[in-house]
Amino acid sequence: MADPAPRRDTRGIVAPAELFSRVRFRRHVPAPELRPYLEHYWLIDWALPEPYPTHVVPHPSVNVVFQRYGPLGGPARPEAEVSGIGLGLFTQRLDGAGRVCGAQFRPGGFRPFAAARPVSAWTGRRVPLHEAFPDTAALPGARGTDEAVLSAVLSPDDDHARVAALDAFLLARGPVPDPAAEQAMELVELVRSDRTVRRVARLARLSGLSARSLQRLFASHVGVGPKWVILRYRLHEALERAEAHAAPDWAGLAAELGYSDQAHLVRDFTATDSPRPRTPGGCRCRDVRCAHERAAP
Repeated sequence: MADPAPRRDTRGIVAPAELFSRVRFRRHVPAPELRPYLEHYWLIDWALPEPYPTHVVPHPSVNVVFQRYGPLGGPARPEAEVSGIGLGLFTQRLDGAGRVCGAQFRPGGFRPFAAARPVSAWTGRRVPLHEAFPDTAALPGARGTDEAVLSAVLSPDDDHARVAALDAFLLARGPVPDPAAEQAMELVELVRSDRTVRRVARLARLSGLSARSLQRLFASHVGVGPKWVILRYRLHEALERAEAHAAPDWAGLAAELGYSDQAHLVRDFTATDSPRPRTPGGCRCRDVRCAHERAAP
């Protein structure tokens, strides 16, 4: 049987076509033993004559990221980090030449690889790799990552070699069986796939857990609360629709996603510092009183 294909959607990426015209962006599936815990690996390479800012509305996922940046034709500085769930808009300035190799975990899937702390300990933070995986430190007590670990992932030019290095890195550190992680992953997938799950109370009923137990499970194994996850998946769908249609029906989409009106959808975009949905005039202003919107038919 052929390996499954990685996801092809662009949910969460702001202006994906513009980004992909400037960088080489690929996704790959991990080893079979890792697939229950990881969404995919994502690889990016670029060589840019001018800086380019990228924007992502983050998924409720932890990422392990190996990266190197440097001027065109100059030396590159390698590093690795654990990137917890970002609560607002993630912006990264790409400049010169660079390479990023990332592992995006399924929501709930990171704890079996780093069981010492709840996943909420990483939320809103980008920390050196050794904080979650102490054995990767260059020296005991050092802040940098072992050069051999960095080189294994970042040096190969071949995608399959990079994927094999990421597989080897993660398989050496887990996963540790964790029934709570499996339950958390199942519940987040339910939120992602079932549009009728619009309230925490409904998710609690479907899970058989009390609202308080559900909150504790999400804090320890997902990193954010269930309400945040529900809202974030709504925003991803709205953003994807905005990028796919020149003049999306925002009022209809707001109703379809469970909002009482379009203004509430716009408010949630603004709360994440995300670029605002385009109005019929093409504006992305953050001000809900934007003249374009007031003038729209």
